[in-house]
Amino acid sequence: MGNGKGMDRKTGAKPAMKPSARGHDRSRGTPRRALLAHHALAALLLALAALLTPFAAPAPAAAQNLFAPVARVNDSVITRYELSQRVAFLTLLRAPGDIRKLALDQLISERLQAQVARQMGLSLTEEEILAGMEEFASRANLTAEQFVAALGQGGVAAETFRDFVANGLIWRKVVRERFAPGLSLSEVRIDNAIANATPEPGIRVLLSEIMLPADTPANKRASRERAKVLRQIESVEDFADAARQYSIAPSRRQGGEVDWRALSSLPPALARMLRSMEPGDVTPPIDAGDRIALFLLRDRKQIPRATTANRQIEYATLLLPGGRSAENLAFAARLDAETDRCEDLHAATGGLPDEALAITTSPAAALPTDISLELARMDEGEISTALTRNGGQTLLVLMLCRRTNVPTEAISREQVRQQLANQQLVAKAESFLAELKANAFIEYYDR
Repeated sequence: MGNGKGMDRKTGAKPAMKPSARGHDRSRGTPRRALLAHHALAALLLALAALLTPFAAPAPAAAQNLFAPVARVNDSVITRYELSQRVAFLTLLRAPGDIRKLALDQLISERLQAQVARQMGLSLTEEEILAGMEEFASRANLTAEQFVAALGQGGVAAETFRDFVANGLIWRKVVRERFAPGLSLSEVRIDNAIANATPEPGIRVLLSEIMLPADTPANKRASRERAKVLRQIESVEDFADAARQYSIAPSRRQGGEVDWRALSSLPPALARMLRSMEPGDVTPPIDAGDRIALFLLRDRKQIPRATTANRQIEYATLLLPGGRSAENLAFAARLDAETDRCEDLHAATGGLPDEALAITTSPAAALPTDISLELARMDEGEISTALTRNGGQTLLVLMLCRRTNVPTEAISREQVRQQLANQQLVAKAESFLAELKANAFIEYYDR
């Protein structure tokens, strides 16, 4: 396992302690939840105050062009007013990266999503929208009315907040209506996931790893060819040299060496390979999202068998457009410094669409391979920025919430089915939106 938050990875020194995630801030005796609410509101009001001047007295020329189009999406236009409002809204909520680009990308996606919703005859009730606004505002420990009032002080209209929430809600309804009925999960796949959830707590393995880039089709082809060669390595020393030269994982600095890991913490497919391997053997290449992985088994050991329980993982994922940009990495570092628990992330990421942040509880066997591999090296409360999506264009910020051992009978067949179905829905939604953008007529008037 990694050192987590308890040790500075470069110096080995203990970092300054952050306030405890539970209980009270010892310097003031204030409950942590109250502190978080205070800091969230203070940050919001500070940002609002900073934006009051620019929005208070727009220049006459700006006012004349306020409703000029900045982009056309099929038969719908996005106006300069809409864009400026979304930019202001995201700025107040401290969204990372290029705010203007993020705002325009969101508005374009939402136009396409709304067009599909109209074609499908889908709509939202006023009660659904109001409930969504209340839920969003609650992340900053405010009511919707308080949140709208605070935004209004910065020149952000209530309709801007309402539209932002409504667009997220209607897209989720589109995805459920379009894809949920057609999801296909064979009973064999569910059986395999349940069977693979049974851990072997008595076996630990010592591995070395090489992670090759597969974030573009060209990189994936090149890495697959390289992996075929690297798999022929027959010594730990040669594998270490190859890791230093080719691997993109942080472990390359140690020749790919990672700490002892319980076999039960690894992806089921990898665990099955390792059970039949001898020290010095190298696994076949493993597709792991935007990476291709190779593992060398250095050693294994048997420890006294503990309880025969299934491992369940709770983790958070945050998708940031722009890939591994300096802004995104800085934003992730701020999250790491300001949060100790997954529950704190909602208040800290309010400027991003609802679908950008997800907190998931899953049987270990149902985790995506790359996420499973990364979580295996993490401690609870730790944040990782090692993974990407969308060919490297989206940074996947990962936080381990907690690991739980539960009795076999406590992980129901329906839980496994639901987790696998959710993974399929997310993948289909991303693919569908990319298809909509590829087939749409999108014209930019002001970039």
